[in-house]
Amino acid sequence: MAKGWDSRDNVRSKAGREKVRLKSARGRTNSSARWLQRQLNDPYVAEARRKGYRSRAAFKFEELDERYNLLKGAKRVVDLGCAPGGWCQVVVKRLGEKAEIVGIDLQEVEPIQGVTMLQMDFHALDAEERLMAELTGPVDLVMSDMANSATGHKSTDHMKTMALCEIALDFALKVLKPGGSFVAKVLQGGSDSVLRNRMNKHFKKVRHAKPPASRKESTEWYVVAEGFRKPDA
Repeated sequence: MAKGWDSRDNVRSKAGREKVRLKSARGRTNSSARWLQRQLNDPYVAEARRKGYRSRAAFKFEELDERYNLLKGAKRVVDLGCAPGGWCQVVVKRLGEKAEIVGIDLQEVEPIQGVTMLQMDFHALDAEERLMAELTGPVDLVMSDMANSATGHKSTDHMKTMALCEIALDFALKVLKPGGSFVAKVLQGGSDSVLRNRMNKHFKKVRHAKPPASRKESTEWYVVAEGFRKPDA
């Protein structure tokens, strides 16, 4: 486990238990059977159910926050691509309902107390305006777990995900307060030097991280940018 991560041994150690096996794969494709087998044996899935999180992805943000203190002192947070709501659940748990938390997703998301949910396409012309209308001031953290449906073609998936990261960054640069942070999903494969250079220009620290909850075989990483600086800073 990477140095600096708060220990998740109490979750991951459960992977060493006796594996659950499907009694029958009848009626399922090989891929769906493999997915179900993996879910049955994933300690993060079990822990998410125990904690009431809507998905195991909540632990990815928990771990990122534990390492980088992204929510320390935060009063306003925007979650781009928030479905099914796990990241927002973590924010509410750690900041309470007094913080302004706004989430947006193309899918309908079951309400979360303390979170303003917008169901719309972030690409829509009025998306930024509607998001900003829900905020009473500059934002402390913009986070994005947005991803396109996988095509199976690595370079295509990489480019599409990087494009989502670009538009998320564009929004963050408009709404973040000085010292604010930005975290977004990216995929391995191809150069992201242009994106990295933009972030280096506007943030004091820019790093890539793969939280322990992110599956080893997954190509996803997260870019974490801290210490937002205004263009004239």
